Amino acid sequence: MKLSADMSAFQDRLGYEFARPELLVRALTHGSISSSTRADNQRLEFLGDRVLGLVMASALLEADKAATEGQLAPRFNALVRKETCADVARQIDLGAVLKLGRSEMMSGGRRKQALLGDAMEAVIAAIYRDGGFEAAQEVILRLWGARIHQVEADARDAKTALQEWAQARGQKPPAYDLVSRSGPDHAPVFTIVVRLTDGGEAKATAGSKRQAEQSAARALLDRLEGEAG
Repeated sequence: MKLSADMSAFQDRLGYEFARPELLVRALTHGSISSSTRADNQRLEFLGDRVLGLVMASALLEADKAATEGQLAPRFNALVRKETCADVARQIDLGAVLKLGRSEMMSGGRRKQALLGDAMEAVIAAIYRDGGFEAAQEVILRLWGARIHQVEADARDAKTALQEWAQARGQKPPAYDLVSRSGPDHAPVFTIVVRLTDGGEAKATAGSKRQAEQSAARALLDRLEGEAG
C-alpha cells in the first residue's frame, strides 16, 4: 500500500516509517467515516492506551527510583490522560491527516480534544503492531519528551488548590474567562485569565482550555505564595 503525500509527511513528523502502512491508515480513521470495508480506529485505541500506560509506568519508575506509589499515580495519570495525548497529537499535527466523515469534519473534528487523543493512542497501537514494543516505546518517549521529567508540576491540580485557597479566606471560587482563541483549527491556542474576588488575577496560554486554566491557576498560586513568603 502506497501512502499519500500528506500521510508520508505525517510519518516524517511521527518519526516512524510503517512496514504495513495500512495500520497507520486505520489508526487515523474515525468511526464517522468507517464502513463494512473500512475499519475505524477504536480497537487500536483500546490497545494503544495499554501500550502507552506500560511505557509511562516504566519511565516514571526509572525517572524517580525513590517515589512511592502514591507519588507515582498522579504523575502517571497526568501523562496518559486524554488532554496530554491530544497535546502530543497537536505537536505532530495529527489532526491534518485524520479521516473523518463530513458531519464530523464540519463540526471541527480535526481540533477536538477527544478525537485527537483517541487517534494518538491508536497510532501508538499501530506502531506496536507494526514494529513491536521497543519501536512504540521509542516513539512515545521521544514525543512525550520533557513532559516525563516535568510531570510533578503537571500532576498537581492547581485549580483545586486555588479554590481551596480562596475558600479558606472567605472568597468566592475563582472565575476563569476565555480571553482569546487563536491558531489554526487543528492546533488552537487558548488564553485564559483567572480572577479572585479580591482583585488578584493571572493569565496563561496553552493548547487546550483545561491546560490554560491549570497554568493560570498555578501562576496565580505561585504569585500568592511569593507574596505570603
